[in-house]
Amino acid sequence: MGHDPELEAVLDLVPELRDDSRRVEELPGGLTNQNYKVVVGERSYVVRRWSDDGALLSIDRDNEHENSVKAAEAGVGAPVVAFLPDHGTLVIEFLEGRTLSADELRGGYPLDRIAEACGRLHGAEPFRDGFDMFGTQRAYLELVTERGFRLPDRYRDFEPRMEAVEEALGSQSEDLVPCNNDLLAENFIDDGERLWLIDYEYSGNNEPSFELGNIWSESGLSLAQLDELVAAYWGEPSPAKVARARLWGLMSKYGWTLWASIQDGVSEIEFDFWSWGMEKYERAVDEFEGPDFERLLEDARMPG
Repeated sequence: MGHDPELEAVLDLVPELRDDSRRVEELPGGLTNQNYKVVVGERSYVVRRWSDDGALLSIDRDNEHENSVKAAEAGVGAPVVAFLPDHGTLVIEFLEGRTLSADELRGGYPLDRIAEACGRLHGAEPFRDGFDMFGTQRAYLELVTERGFRLPDRYRDFEPRMEAVEEALGSQSEDLVPCNNDLLAENFIDDGERLWLIDYEYSGNNEPSFELGNIWSESGLSLAQLDELVAAYWGEPSPAKVARARLWGLMSKYGWTLWASIQDGVSEIEFDFWSWGMEKYERAVDEFEGPDFERLLEDARMPG
């Protein structure tokens, strides 16, 4: 397929891609990037190109690059081939394998494999920066307010409950480890032997329980599956660890709702960001107002 001269010029800057026989195809699914598969001989690569809007979404491309390298060194991320920040481009090796889906995870995919892959990432060299969902949510809310982007009905009504979650989680904090922080099912690649984790835009040092809770939230896993995932990761189904993961999952829904609001206001990608965010928000409301909320706060305050 043909591409614009700008893309072709960027590809020519990368020695591994500088070949007249290269084949380029656009990859679907990116919500903050344009992604391309480039085939040169027997080798395949992914070229990720971004716009300047990433800073609005708290994406630091230098941090993404450095952490991608560390994830690759830990044997869990794709090897990094080139980083061209002046051209908004990251090039990684293409991972042969099956991209997972939320349906597959909900349908019985072995969650011990998910836990093992997370453990490999969490054992990597410390990432450059930390990731704080509470700080990210507040930064997003300030931006949404300043720019006049859409805000879901009653969104601010839940701020006292969010603060209660922050207090409960802070009372028994976990050691921080390198986390992806955005593990929707499509960021897992299964090559038949091992799982790989891709997309380190939001990577940073964080609590393992955030990673587990975000996986549960993003794929809409059942509570029984969350118990299974937590037990596979920690070695036992601790009520305190399950509560932490559930509360972090709640916070990820509440925070990523505003990510969708910002994208709804600025993105040129053809995607219904508002509906995507409202689905998360409605599930967050159900949990804020649900019968388990106060018990989860109590359980999270217990030693793990």
